Amino acid sequence: MERVTFTTERLILRPPEPQDADSIFRNYARDPEVTRFLVWRPHADVWETRRFLESCREGWASGDEFTWVLVPHGSDEVIGMVAVRPEEEYKAEIGYVLARPFWGQGLMTEAARCASDWLRSQPGIYRIWATCDVDNLASARVLEKIGMQREGVLRRWMVRPNVSAEPRDSFIYSWVR
Repeated sequence: MERVTFTTERLILRPPEPQDADSIFRNYARDPEVTRFLVWRPHADVWETRRFLESCREGWASGDEFTWVLVPHGSDEVIGMVAVRPEEEYKAEIGYVLARPFWGQGLMTEAARCASDWLRSQPGIYRIWATCDVDNLASARVLEKIGMQREGVLRRWMVRPNVSAEPRDSFIYSWVR
């Protein structure tokens, strides 16, 4: 798929580049509070971030995952990411991460809305879905603000290694055409 870039009121969403590694590592990838409810542990060093960026490039090439970095207008600093993962021909999952200094400003809602609007514009997509830990109420609110509805709780759905080694309950949200 062609690598696309989006511009919102306050952000540029663009495919990640290798030179983004230092910014990503510094701003959020090593932060245990940011990664608390994610499925990956904080990065121990910038080399781990570089390896992750290579997987993002491979995702674009294969069509398995489309990841955008979030850059505020007038800045070169990456403050977060949003990703969509197409599944089969008709559905896609959405996920995101945002640096802590930018929490509570509506930036993730703005970015996630942009990515979900792009998915909604794809004629073959009938379902967009996401999960979040039942204790991650801020993420649940973002999903609600972008027009997704909570379908229920997936019991023991996912290991969030920064919270527990055991699978935890997750809310499941969706938008359906």
